[in-house]
Amino acid sequence: MNPDFLTQCINVVGPANVLTGDDMARYLTDWRGRFTGLARAVIRPGNTNEVAAIMKLCVANQVPIVPQGGNTGLVLGSVPDASGNAIVLSLARMNRIRSIDAINNTLTAEAGCLLQHVQDAAVEAQRLFPLSLASEGSCTIGGNLSTNAGGTAVLRYGTMRELTLGLEIVTPQGEIWDGLRGLRKDNTGYDLRDLFIGAEGTLGIITAAVLKLYAQPAARLTALFALRHPRDALSLLSLAQQRCDAALTGFELMSAFCLQLVEKHFPALHSPFREPHQQYVLLELSDAESEAHANAMLEALAADAMDRELIQDAVVASSLSQSQTMWQLREHISMAQAAEGKNIKHDIAVPVSRLADFIEETDALLQQKFPASRMVTFGHLGDGNLHYNVSAPLGHNDDDFLQHQATINQLVHDKVHAYDGSISAEHGLGALKRDEIKRYKSETELNMMVAIKRALDPLNLMNPGKVL
Repeated sequence: MNPDFLTQCINVVGPANVLTGDDMARYLTDWRGRFTGLARAVIRPGNTNEVAAIMKLCVANQVPIVPQGGNTGLVLGSVPDASGNAIVLSLARMNRIRSIDAINNTLTAEAGCLLQHVQDAAVEAQRLFPLSLASEGSCTIGGNLSTNAGGTAVLRYGTMRELTLGLEIVTPQGEIWDGLRGLRKDNTGYDLRDLFIGAEGTLGIITAAVLKLYAQPAARLTALFALRHPRDALSLLSLAQQRCDAALTGFELMSAFCLQLVEKHFPALHSPFREPHQQYVLLELSDAESEAHANAMLEALAADAMDRELIQDAVVASSLSQSQTMWQLREHISMAQAAEGKNIKHDIAVPVSRLADFIEETDALLQQKFPASRMVTFGHLGDGNLHYNVSAPLGHNDDDFLQHQATINQLVHDKVHAYDGSISAEHGLGALKRDEIKRYKSETELNMMVAIKRALDPLNLMNPGKVL
């Protein structure tokens, strides 16, 4: 490497935006605090031309690049490895909303924009950007795109891939591709947009995106249903889709233990039911007509579900505050689990129709192999994505239990594969699942992925050691 490399970087972005000391710390440690890498520097460009200039310097000096947004990833995809060879390229300064076209229902945002800021900008334009995540106050659009984030409204609006019309990309050669077209139809060759979404920064750097906006609903209603079994939740989902159609925007499953943990570690939050139940479904309707229409639809659904004995009880939020509390029960599960102790996380997807069987069979297998292990099962039942997490038995040392992580991961992931599922639904592969995915993808599929990587990034400078 040219000894003047960092000086050249300073000439591009200014001395305040090339970090080399203790101020790098927060960029080097992953969100869960499990791993801290090393880096030559953290570079913070302020615009796309600066990103391209830094990329060209990295190519000339053979310096690997780890792109980073809000660093909220869960699979070690946005932090450098322990070699210290790479730079971290933080896009946090690229946080502008470039434009909003209310008639075309599009918003163009830079990659460093916080998701919550994009949501707020859409509201100011009397529109809706529907992606919703627990980390929306800290995750960025670039990170959402790089992992093809899903969230709680996938059932109605789809993942980031469905919510994106165009991208601006800096290639591994430092060239700029301006694909910021707000078109819903463009059949002029390979869809490069979809290639970069979900690639976790291994093929290039997303610097901006054209995102889809929607009309704001006239009413949003939230209800919490108590059930006996995930199989009843699937029947309730089918009934809700039949009765509510596109108004059904959220359908989240939570096991009893999930709510127990939330109530234990966040006493201000508590279940609205007097008696505990085995399973819960948090359902949201977004109605285009009126609150009265949404209420009638929800009440009819609840009555029908009760008659069919799919649910044991139901509470419909009577105010915005109560609705927010219901969602906080769901959104605090991960934090409550972290407060309870270390755990083994799985972000899996299984065909919706097979989820109940998967949970029942895999739960039984885990109890057989690891008696009294505690299952924290929750997630987006409507699109088949579960956070299927395993906590140590009460009284067991967490670190001792984590010695079984590889065995538990393989047990769960083998079962996911047997059910024609995916071992990563929305978190990505990063470095954490890079080697494990080889057990579940065919040689043909892996070879195609490697061929794409080599074609676009022949020097292997883009987020090396991630995904592949």
